[in-house]
Amino acid sequence: MKIGLTYDLRSDYLAEGYDEMETAEFDREDTIMALEHSLRVLHHDPERIGNAFQLVEKLVAGVRWELVFNIAEGLYEIGREAQVPAILDLYGIPYTFSDPLVMSLTLHKGMAKRVVRDAGIPTSDFFIVEKKVEDRDIIFQPPFFIKPIAEGTGKGVSSNSIVRRLDDLAPSCEAMLYAYQQPVLVERYLSGREFTIGIIGTGQDAVVIGTMEVRLLPGAEQGAYSYINKEKCEEFVEYSIVSSYDDPTVKRSEQIALSAWRTLGCRDAGRVDIRCDEMDNPYFLEVNPLAGLHPEHSDLPIICKGVNLSYDSLIERILLSAGKRFNL
Repeated sequence: MKIGLTYDLRSDYLAEGYDEMETAEFDREDTIMALEHSLRVLHHDPERIGNAFQLVEKLVAGVRWELVFNIAEGLYEIGREAQVPAILDLYGIPYTFSDPLVMSLTLHKGMAKRVVRDAGIPTSDFFIVEKKVEDRDIIFQPPFFIKPIAEGTGKGVSSNSIVRRLDDLAPSCEAMLYAYQQPVLVERYLSGREFTIGIIGTGQDAVVIGTMEVRLLPGAEQGAYSYINKEKCEEFVEYSIVSSYDDPTVKRSEQIALSAWRTLGCRDAGRVDIRCDEMDNPYFLEVNPLAGLHPEHSDLPIICKGVNLSYDSLIERILLSAGKRFNL
């Protein structure tokens, strides 16, 4: 099968003058090479397309593919992850992973939590600060946890995200509003265990493939799986595959993750992040329907490796899920 690859290459944007933080979510060359290799191993014919602008150029020129393997993060605004799926929908070209609605909904962490909460799935108390903190917004007491409403890769998350005094909430939110030019999500701070849960499949076919616990080591920014901790994960983070068979907290976390995945309409593969309170009760944090696919450094492939699922097998199962949806 002729499969196009859509992606945002970090080096391209750095060459254009974007900085390290602006390009934090974009892919490295070795990720694209790994995907190409796996697709060839699976007897497909991969062709590089590139970002949304390059996709449009090729489509206008009449180029087509039987399927597009889409990992493009996009560049601008809340719908950035939806841009490539929307273009492909317009041209009637099948693609991997979620549709434009899901990509936009899940990128907005507050909207995703509203949908999950309305479905009866446990998620921590929260409110959204659009311009400034209003007294009527504060529906629970500190400690609070604050982060930009629509960033990934831990951008905007640091030890300063934990706000322990009510008087510090307004200035902390104002600083984040100014720095990221987007609303701020304020959640009740959860001090317990943290998991990221890998899922493959769509709808009722979706299954949990494994759960990884995130433990911060001495020297890390404590209390949060922050941007710095993620960037220096080899130094600051210990990842452990944990089993639901002998750990009821993990079992409940996986149930919550799978329910959230299905409720939000995510497709093919991705991750759900879960955090526990001080009593070991797990809560939905957020979902990543466009999880990183670097074979060594991205969480989803790390989970797969931990449960003896090879990188090639992961890519194959993503293709099988997308193929079933499109009758390929």
